[in-house]
Amino acid sequence: QLQLAESGGGVVQPGGSLQLSCKASGSTNDLYVYGWFRQAPGKDREGVSCIRNGDGRPYYANSVRGRFTVSRDDANHMVFLHMNNLKPADTAVYYCAAINVGSFWKRAQGSVQDICTKTEEWEHWGQGTQVTVSS
Repeated sequence: QLQLAESGGGVVQPGGSLQLSCKASGSTNDLYVYGWFRQAPGKDREGVSCIRNGDGRPYYANSVRGRFTVSRDDANHMVFLHMNNLKPADTAVYYCAAINVGSFWKRAQGSVQDICTKTEEWEHWGQGTQVTVSS
């Protein structure tokens, strides 16, 4: 079983930056696609950014493209989300998620954009970290 633990959330003023980290442990010998999702009060959980292993281009939701950057460090089983120019609309609980590469190809035919919009398909979730953007 894979465990995911997020860190790095907090309170930041509009225009500020934060970097979220996600540490994977447990069944890390398998290959995974990783994603960052967020859920604001009263709203559905949405895919923010997803990244597959290898050289594939990451996916970003339109609302964060150009402001957020996702990266992964497979040697240390870490995934990061660097967030710039934060807005009050970015306030949410942010979750790290993972899906086994085999499941990824079966459920999304290798499309990072496709799997990032299918919250229900992801297999492993962290507990979430709160990000609040407020002046």
